[in-house]
Amino acid sequence: MNVTAVVFYVFAAWAVASALLCITRSNALTSALWLVSTMFALAAIFVILNAQFIAAIQVLVYAGAVMVLFLFVIMLLNLEVVPHDWKRWPVWMLGLGLAAVLGATLLPLRNYTSDRLAREISNLPGAVNSNLVFPREDSALAVAQGAVGHIAQPLFQAYLIPFEITSVLLLVAVIGAVVLAKRKL
Repeated sequence: MNVTAVVFYVFAAWAVASALLCITRSNALTSALWLVSTMFALAAIFVILNAQFIAAIQVLVYAGAVMVLFLFVIMLLNLEVVPHDWKRWPVWMLGLGLAAVLGATLLPLRNYTSDRLAREISNLPGAVNSNLVFPREDSALAVAQGAVGHIAQPLFQAYLIPFEITSVLLLVAVIGAVVLAKRKL
């Protein structure tokens, strides 16, 4: 096993452990900080996968701006620590069982290749070329536009409406937190 694979597995384990700690904490502030830890681990994985621009965006936008917004809302609401209720253990067991079933459904996917997936989703009889089913990006166009242009073009053309809806959703969340906090004051 080479060094890159070892580093990848270390950051993957870090991301999974941080995500588990994020969803199991009863304090909202510590949960948000574990989510930041998960986002940093994912950014490191993006660097290993040679996607430095996405790693930078992960740190700047998600770990930076969005998590500052989350922390602002959490501190504005002044959420208190909820004592642990041991009567909820059947719900935890149900959640763990559901996670195990969903994980088991992913096991057959480890043998998939792009050719096998192309054969399964294509309506064409006989052998199917996966390059026809899944067209590759034009690398000359990507070099001409640069990494930012190559990512920004579909974001602001094909996905402009979902991008704007997400920003409106974040604005509504902040307004809702202010309204809820104002009622307590």
